[in-house]
Amino acid sequence: MTLLGAIADDFTGATDLAGLLARSGVPVSLRLGVPETPPADTAPFEVIALKCRTEPVDKAVADCRAALKWLQAAGAQRFFWKYCSTFDSTPQGNIGPVAEALMADLGTDQTIYCPAFPENGRSIFMGNLFVGRQPLAESPMKDHPLTPMTDSNLMRLLEPQVTRPVGLADRLTVAQGAEALRAELARLAEEGVAHVVIDAVANEDLYTIAEACRDMPLMTGGSAVAMPLPKLWMQDGALKADTARAPEQIGPGAVVLSGSCSAMTRKQVEAYKATGAPSYRLDPVKLDEEGPQKALDWLAAQDLDAAPLVYATAEPDQVRAAQAALGREEAGAVVERALAKLAVAARDRGARRVVVAGGETSGAVAQALGIDRLDIGAEIAPGVPWCTCDSGGERIAITLKSGNFGAETFFADALGKLA
Repeated sequence: MTLLGAIADDFTGATDLAGLLARSGVPVSLRLGVPETPPADTAPFEVIALKCRTEPVDKAVADCRAALKWLQAAGAQRFFWKYCSTFDSTPQGNIGPVAEALMADLGTDQTIYCPAFPENGRSIFMGNLFVGRQPLAESPMKDHPLTPMTDSNLMRLLEPQVTRPVGLADRLTVAQGAEALRAELARLAEEGVAHVVIDAVANEDLYTIAEACRDMPLMTGGSAVAMPLPKLWMQDGALKADTARAPEQIGPGAVVLSGSCSAMTRKQVEAYKATGAPSYRLDPVKLDEEGPQKALDWLAAQDLDAAPLVYATAEPDQVRAAQAALGREEAGAVVERALAKLAVAARDRGARRVVVAGGETSGAVAQALGIDRLDIGAEIAPGVPWCTCDSGGERIAITLKSGNFGAETFFADALGKLA
């Protein structure tokens, strides 16, 4: 029976959430897109990964409602709407509109917003989101190519996206414990506040929030606020841990594909190149003019045991130049299409271990590989697990990394974890 049904707005966010839930030892199933068949062989935790972070609002809402309907059919009793720990969005959405649509379908009048992830340097204080010690609007997220974040205040970001009042449960309340937080949420509900941003600066805060909110029909946030839920539900008797599964044996041959242009991924690309791994840089403008054949030819000449890297990762000024030449959407899309083709070519040549960096890139690669379900395995870094799946008649391992996650040595760390 499925206890928790979760919807994530991109593929890396879904694996992030699934990996943290899997820490509990309870089976987690990750579906890529809304399944076309009725629920079967479901896990206690079902996560549906969508590619709706930057979709038009109406399309994002429709996709998430379809995912909710499938999860309800699977028997899920509680629901979670997962978005990035940097609250990536636009003034129109899609975080708020999706939340309001899910609230309406579930018949609930209040939900919470907590994208904090202290393990990865994301904290919220007095409603303001910090990336490490920097306010969100002063962090590298201000240069994000698709969703540049120019305000750090989550309430100001959320208010234009929703139709009902937004409020705050601050750190002073959270520090008093779960009972105090429950009382504050009840007070805000009496005042008609439907959308409550909650402060969190440490893992202890996440446990307090989860304890106070675990029976809400809908919670929203980053993955970390969902992490304590399995333990709490075990204590309640609603959930039992299964015996840990033996790790799968995956064949050799690897490829690393990076489309993210985040500050951390730029460091990870340079660190991996410094190990001597073969590497090839994709230029969006040249891809648009020439297509991906040169990159495909380069990859065909590489020894996959050396785990070659193909990357479009670039500095902000290079990204802006490509967007000026091609348009913002096409500059990203041409890279995604190329990396998707390279992933298929690598698999067909024998690569059974695939490392992918970037949310949009991960979605494009997973779809090209024909992946519709992932089994969650060991974590490489907080929020980034290895997963196993079927692709093209082969069993492969794949990790889908959010741009900002992982240490500078992430690519080598990931491959070393499987070795």
